[in-house]
Amino acid sequence: MIHIVIPVFNRKNFTRECLLSLKRGTNQNYSIVVVDDGSTDGTADMLREEFPEVKVLFGDGNLFWTASVNMGLKYALQHGAEYVMTLNNDLEVAEDFIENTYKWIRQKPNAVIGALEMDAVTREPFCGGEIIDFKRNKVRYLLNELPKEKQVGLHNVSQLPGRGLLIPRAVIEKIGLFDQDRFPHYVADYDYTHTALRNGFELYVNYDAKLYTYPEESGERKNRKEKSLKNFYNHLFDIKGGGNLRDFTRFTLKNCPAPYIPYYLVNGVARRIFGYLVH
Repeated sequence: MIHIVIPVFNRKNFTRECLLSLKRGTNQNYSIVVVDDGSTDGTADMLREEFPEVKVLFGDGNLFWTASVNMGLKYALQHGAEYVMTLNNDLEVAEDFIENTYKWIRQKPNAVIGALEMDAVTREPFCGGEIIDFKRNKVRYLLNELPKEKQVGLHNVSQLPGRGLLIPRAVIEKIGLFDQDRFPHYVADYDYTHTALRNGFELYVNYDAKLYTYPEESGERKNRKEKSLKNFYNHLFDIKGGGNLRDFTRFTLKNCPAPYIPYYLVNGVARRIFGYLVH
């Protein structure tokens, strides 16, 4: 059984729709752990009344994404999970999402596998895996390279986001949980998948397992859309800032090959500063 871990903070309507989409699935062989990190909008009451089968753990509002996920992972592992999946609450899954996840588990039982992200509004593919080139500080987006007829099955990648990320127990036993000390909110998922890759585990994106996201709902998108000095500061320094320089520096020092670190750091900092101003 897959144990699905969903960290939440408010936005109970998103959480409800996410859980309902899982309920509509063709395969119900999963269990759910929701980690509610101090929601104040009635999320806990909604979960208790509408989804009594869901296990709910509680934080005090200071866990953020990474520590919330780790709390859920620990619970799942303590209850015998062989596979865990991290899933954000601001998305919905396709009806055959779990079915097509199990399909590839049977063929790649020790691989870390991500999902194909679709735009929930346009219903078009949005994110289909990334291959990073540290030497040139570039990211190849697999979705842009694959013709339509090849957008099926598994494809190798070098990093994966935490939305629909399937992790075998064997991976956690070897490399541990997410690095909540260095990366309390963003980047922890990319760091984790790089760590798994360095330790000999394969990374794939599963084009048969589709989930639907709302990219415009992210805090970083709103920071960029409503430009101000405050949002610029938040972008670079806030714990939820998508361009957080501390997180980027820590990620680089931990994951970038040593010869490429100086260029990667300088180029990356410039991209985060000037990218915000021009986009």
